[in-house]
Amino acid sequence: FVFKLTAAKQQDHFFQAAYLEERDAWVRDIKKAIHCIDGGQRFARKSTRRSIRLPETINLSALYLSMKDPEKGIKELKLEKDKKVFNHCFTGTSVIDWLVSSNSIRNRKEGLMLASSLLSEGYLQPAGDTSKAAAEGLSDTPFLDLTDAYYYFPDSGFFCEGNSSDDDVVLKEEFRGIVVKQGCLLKQ
Repeated sequence: FVFKLTAAKQQDHFFQAAYLEERDAWVRDIKKAIHCIDGGQRFARKSTRRSIRLPETINLSALYLSMKDPEKGIKELKLEKDKKVFNHCFTGTSVIDWLVSSNSIRNRKEGLMLASSLLSEGYLQPAGDTSKAAAEGLSDTPFLDLTDAYYYFPDSGFFCEGNSSDDDVVLKEEFRGIVVKQGCLLKQ
């Protein structure tokens, strides 16, 4: 799941994702940024907190940790849709239900706003065509309160059976250079 980005100064940068969906999300977002810059527009990432007007009292990081709690958090399931099996994921409805039951929100509309901000800040990721289409702006809201819209935590070990990495053509290139820092990148 490696892809290469060549900078204007002919510098190659290699990025490795943990799984196919993550790689595709990175490539899609980088292409959007390139398209924006090539079109003469200024590229800047908007803060979700400012654009959605989240109250300052909401701590998305703490909320995310509560959602991941093995005892009281959102239960990760094995779900099936369109002959694909999604492991370690949950539905949009279960996220909103959890937010209501944990008294994080007053109603489902607030839940959509909060879940959308969790999605745009990278605390939740879309899985499956329905939720990916909504996240890309093909719906009224980026997050869907539906039982057939699937989501997952970025560090959950999510994978989809039915998407084979064998179908992807990966160019084999020799890696050169010095490893400056090894670790994990978090898309923000």
